[in-house]
Amino acid sequence: MEKRAFMFNMVLSELEDIVGQENVSTRECDKLTYGVDYFWISRMWADRGQTPPAADFIVRPDCAEQVSAILKIANYYKIPVHTWGGGSGSQGGALPMAGGILLDTKRMSRLIEIDEVSRTITAETGMVFQQLEWYANEKGYSCMHIPSCLTCGTIGGALGHRGIGILSTKYGKIDDMCVSMEVVLPNGDIINTLPVPKHAAGPDLNQMFIGSEGTLGVITKATFKLFEMPECRKHRAFLFPDMSSGFEAGAALMQKVKPSILRFFDQAETVSIIKKILGFEKKGCFMNVTCEGMERIVDLEMEIVQEICTKFGAQDLGSEYGEKWYENRITFFYPGHIMDIPQMFGTMDTVCTYKNVEKIYWAMKHAIEDNFPGVRFIAHCSHWYEWGTMIYDRFILDNPPEDPDEAIRLHNRIWNAGVRAAMENGGVINDHHGIGLKLSRLMKEQYGPAMQVLEGLKKSLDPNGIMNPYKLGL
Repeated sequence: MEKRAFMFNMVLSELEDIVGQENVSTRECDKLTYGVDYFWISRMWADRGQTPPAADFIVRPDCAEQVSAILKIANYYKIPVHTWGGGSGSQGGALPMAGGILLDTKRMSRLIEIDEVSRTITAETGMVFQQLEWYANEKGYSCMHIPSCLTCGTIGGALGHRGIGILSTKYGKIDDMCVSMEVVLPNGDIINTLPVPKHAAGPDLNQMFIGSEGTLGVITKATFKLFEMPECRKHRAFLFPDMSSGFEAGAALMQKVKPSILRFFDQAETVSIIKKILGFEKKGCFMNVTCEGMERIVDLEMEIVQEICTKFGAQDLGSEYGEKWYENRITFFYPGHIMDIPQMFGTMDTVCTYKNVEKIYWAMKHAIEDNFPGVRFIAHCSHWYEWGTMIYDRFILDNPPEDPDEAIRLHNRIWNAGVRAAMENGGVINDHHGIGLKLSRLMKEQYGPAMQVLEGLKKSLDPNGIMNPYKLGL
């Protein structure tokens, strides 16, 4: 014990030497804070009075150079490292399951540059994304990355799990918006990806690290595209008689116009959440479409939207409900409106081509509701592409088991059933919440022999396996 205590204090003193004593904590209260994110199991542990996973050291670096020095120490002592942004993730991706060092990145939150010639903005990745958006707004621009976690998720978190915002159908996901990055590799080397993402100088290194969830390095700085604020943003709501007609209309819309928002809700979500938030009472499948840009172009796009939706049997609800949806886009996630403890819940978002979307929807719904009595399944499609769409599907159980171990077994069985139903019918494990701890076990099923490519990257860049153990199947 004396030897272990000595080595603990040696590591502690080395970390304090890098970032200052005030920026390293071993206090139990701090460890508890970083043991819970929005992953249901971590919240259940806290709710049931159990001890969440804890790091040995909470370290708050101020710059990439300090991150580099910390990773060199971690490699020398073979200490696990977990990167923490805002703690808003739902997959347990930042939980310190192996103890060791937890890097809280929020001190690295400086604005580096706004380049109005190239229309880019550069900042450190510990910055909360809302702050980056405010900096852009001051100059008359927007990053157009507006997720529900805008006010609590960091830039690094968005990049780490390949996040997405409500305007993605027009502007893309975070990987489409990112131009270049600074990354600290597991061995401590600081690298920069090429200054532009479109080139023929080999593979785009951005895509190696975006979505890697802290398993291949620490993203410390990033440059994003800027977009001029649209002249106008107009909304229109529709009610479809069934899922089939809505899926067909959505696919048709994506070939003719470029809406910024296209949200299509199944009947279960229409008569629950949409009714609760918007006061909408009719049965059917609700759709909200938003177009934005120059007003004369938007007006023409909206005409086309109305023609297509009418063709597929939709009732035109006008602009009122669409505007209400946009005004309440974050309200859906506030307490009192979103699922919460003591309920058991999860979002099994998948993505697929149009050929498979309806098949996957029904396969997942039956896999959940037919096999788990009392579990409800609701869904909507919130991000659309020329080739397909994603399904943002949720399961909800009002009275889960009280015993924590029994609750975890049921939780994992529900996830296995739903996600495997998606994969068996042409979907993928996840669209934009990431893999983390929650879905790590399914990565090999998803990738098959191709998993060796990801494992090879991991082994090459992180031979000591210190970076975010047990996440992403690596």
